[in-house]
Amino acid sequence: MSRTCPLLTVQPSRGLVDEKFVITVKHLPPKQEVTLYSLHECENGNFWEAFGHYVSDPQGAVSGTDDASVGGTYEGIEPMGLLWSMRPVPGSKPGLRLRKKNVQTPVVVQIFVYMGHLNQGFREQVALACSPVERWYMAPGVQRVDVTDPLVRGTLFLPPGPGPFSAILEIGGAGGGMVEYRSAILASHGFVSMTLEYHSAETVKADIHLLYFEKAFRILQEHPLVASECVALLGLSYGCYISLYMAVHSEVAKPRCCVCIGGSHVKSTKTAFAPPWEFFKQNMSKMHIDKENCVIWKDTLLPISSDLDTKLDVRKIKCPLLLVNGLDDQGLPAAESAEDMHMMMEKAGNSHLLTVLSYPETGHLIEPPYSPHCRASILFLDSSLYMMMLWGGQSKPHADAQEQSWRKILEFLQQHLYYGKDSAPLSRL
Repeated sequence: MSRTCPLLTVQPSRGLVDEKFVITVKHLPPKQEVTLYSLHECENGNFWEAFGHYVSDPQGAVSGTDDASVGGTYEGIEPMGLLWSMRPVPGSKPGLRLRKKNVQTPVVVQIFVYMGHLNQGFREQVALACSPVERWYMAPGVQRVDVTDPLVRGTLFLPPGPGPFSAILEIGGAGGGMVEYRSAILASHGFVSMTLEYHSAETVKADIHLLYFEKAFRILQEHPLVASECVALLGLSYGCYISLYMAVHSEVAKPRCCVCIGGSHVKSTKTAFAPPWEFFKQNMSKMHIDKENCVIWKDTLLPISSDLDTKLDVRKIKCPLLLVNGLDDQGLPAAESAEDMHMMMEKAGNSHLLTVLSYPETGHLIEPPYSPHCRASILFLDSSLYMMMLWGGQSKPHADAQEQSWRKILEFLQQHLYYGKDSAPLSRL
């Protein structure tokens, strides 16, 4: 080794989760093989890791932005590979999924440099250098506020400043619970955002009614910081169906635009709204099991019928609609649904309102940028029903889709909700 100790820098060391960082290592011997390694302990105590193999240049430097990884959990020039290629450390229990619960604290990732090209046993080795990195969902000044209405359970995220701001009501999927991280990062980009809980594994609502979601929409719309005519819906998975239902049928909630990620317009049951866990329970016979004993639900809604009684009449949609789909989605037939929706809207003369983003080798769980790809995980539907679900996708294409689709989603929202503010992200850490 050179007489000068290796120097590892990560800039910015504190930033938003959708912000790229730059990793550099200096003062190495020329042509030295090294491993860049990332380690994160998540809130439930599980550890996640990623690593790339590099060779220093003639000046003894490695750049994560300019140099290619020649092996590890990612290959090629991948500045954010140490984040998106993260996976549970060997020996972890199966079915883990990395999602932030407390968005008021950062995701802390330790970045290490090791001598040689290592694939395992990192904790037994002495690192040449180490640097902690903080990734935040909430930018400075963003406020998190619990919704106090007795009939609605949700969380508001408010950007700094006097407003009025455009707003987004986020409706999550069948996994349920209060999932706040997407709303938090949307507020960091200048939107008032509200995430809504309508069921959870612990507290199950026996019925889901349109009135519940309309009430949530009104709460958001009537907030003093919100421009009432600039409210959007953002649905994920089963939340897409609810968002589309509101756009088609509601006389109260009139969204300015809608974003649907990995969803379908096909009715899972004969009733307009049915708890998603009931659909899963009633359609056990239609599911498929892959060779790794993961459940595939995609085919339970296929083939898509031409009968309007089996799906939402999207011909009635009057606002811009963005569909984001993975072509390897094994949870729902999102791509097939998008094709059918386009055909329906084209015949009705409103296909100009529809934008479809489809990504090959991309699965169901399309998250904000640089989130680790989750091909399969345990899904809890209620306290008595859980299963290992196959979501699909391949790590690198899925990561690319997350980064590209997030940029397109923000552009879509800024285009249709823009309300006299600078459309650039409100703040950086």
